[in-house]
Amino acid sequence: MKKFSELNINPSILEGIEKMDYQEMTEVQEKVIPVALDDKDVIAQAPTGTGKTIAFAIPILEKIDASLDKVQALVISPTRELAVQIAKEINTVSKCLDDVNALAVYGGEIIDKQIYNLKKRPKIIVATPGRLMDHLERRTIRLNDVKMVVLDEADEMLNMGFIEDITSILERIPCEHQTMLFSATISKDIEKIANQFLINPTSIKISKNRLTVDLIEQRYIDVKEKDKIEVISRILDINDYKLVMIFCNTKKSVDDVTSALLMRGTLVEALHGDMKQMQRDRVMSRFRNGQINVLVASDVAARGLDIDDVDVVFNYDVPTDEEYYVHRIGRTGRAKKTGLSITLVTRQEKSKLRSIMSYTKSSIEQMMIPSLEKVMKVRVKKIMLEAITSLENDNNLINNYINKEMSKIDGVDKDQLIKGLIALQLLNKNQNQEVEEVKEEIEDRKKKRSKKIARIFANVGKKDNFKVYTLTDLLTKKTDMTNAEIDNVEIHDNFSFFEIPEDFVKDLTNSPIDYKGRKITFEVAKAKEKSSKEKKSSKQSSKPNDRKRKSTSEKNKKTSNRKKNK
Repeated sequence: MKKFSELNINPSILEGIEKMDYQEMTEVQEKVIPVALDDKDVIAQAPTGTGKTIAFAIPILEKIDASLDKVQALVISPTRELAVQIAKEINTVSKCLDDVNALAVYGGEIIDKQIYNLKKRPKIIVATPGRLMDHLERRTIRLNDVKMVVLDEADEMLNMGFIEDITSILERIPCEHQTMLFSATISKDIEKIANQFLINPTSIKISKNRLTVDLIEQRYIDVKEKDKIEVISRILDINDYKLVMIFCNTKKSVDDVTSALLMRGTLVEALHGDMKQMQRDRVMSRFRNGQINVLVASDVAARGLDIDDVDVVFNYDVPTDEEYYVHRIGRTGRAKKTGLSITLVTRQEKSKLRSIMSYTKSSIEQMMIPSLEKVMKVRVKKIMLEAITSLENDNNLINNYINKEMSKIDGVDKDQLIKGLIALQLLNKNQNQEVEEVKEEIEDRKKKRSKKIARIFANVGKKDNFKVYTLTDLLTKKTDMTNAEIDNVEIHDNFSFFEIPEDFVKDLTNSPIDYKGRKITFEVAKAKEKSSKEKKSSKQSSKPNDRKRKSTSEKNKKTSNRKKNK
């Protein structure tokens, strides 16, 4: 791979790259940057985690005219989290440039604040489609001087139903400009956009399988459902991971896993569709800053997040969609760094794991559960080190209190006391105020989900290129539902199922939704049948009651006969 120092670009940009500790270019950077610097339009098919932001940030910064106080470059991204991350990365690279900055513009933030920041004349705008359209209508953003346009995660934006907004935005750029389109997949809609707005584009393709196999160590663990939390806790205890992501298939699982890890003293929070945007921002800020080191998330809630330096990704549940597996583990091993993914697999999920290995063309090796003896050694050692450190840092007042109270203890061996304190610490549930606050949030979300739920059938599936996030984004855009109210999505080949509150059933079943030229219809489906294991458990639990009813019935019959005889 070539080095950034070999590029013929502004030395101040190279200085910014060096401060980010980047030296060698990734495959997408090596292929895109020279073409983009040559003013050519680009279609780059590349998965998440390949270093796309730097691939378009360098050409943008190289061509910005610092003396012109106009918006000269526009980056459009599907989500606010990704927009913020892109703007942050561009501003980091441009740190050594004079008067060149990027501003993130997105929904969920007070628009007056954004208008105030726009008056500071940013040269680069990174925006989500909906909020950008709002600013264009208000004329608080003008695109008259835009020379470069980037569509990042284009497939996700189109799946989210933004094709009309994207078309309208691109049509409003009057001057000649360069366009770069980045997408994980190239669909017919992507090709349509490219044919309409790109001029003789250079096509570049990066293999997702190469990224998955080469840079990420993939492991799986055979485990029973009830032991998953213990297994994760053991692995976290014996490894010094700085940032960890745990993915679950449902919102309920996210909350349950977060609660269970909190009870074990783990610094963890949930990223959840039920959470308000302010809560999501707080969680992401704490995770990026290292105030918490474990983030539990659902696929939909985590979509569009751009997080570097994640040491390990756990699949608490095997994902229902093979592409989701690639997307999940792509959170680690980013920008040419190595990473680790660990998938917890129950006996019922083995077939899903085989499908994933076939899809990714990779071998996922089995990993053994760390022994309890090994884990306890590590836990005791950590507690002892923390105790020694606390004594070194404590002031004389606390030490005096400790010495005073220790002198009062008679007939107790000090070694036994120390062992007892260590044992107490091992058993400590860490019920601090912060843990209680997070637990309260989780309980509030659980209460909100206590409404009556309906299972819905939809006449589209995988063969229609339909994904979990396609469904959720379609429903939230076309109805009054929020992500928080859509759960347990199952995408099959020709149809799909999902669950929503009963309050929305009537409107949804009476109003088909247009999707890529066809009508999606919705019907109320039967509740999902219990597994054989659940049925067996249900039968066993009912047997004592049956015997009791039978006994009571026989007793009443005997009593009745006695009365007749009398």
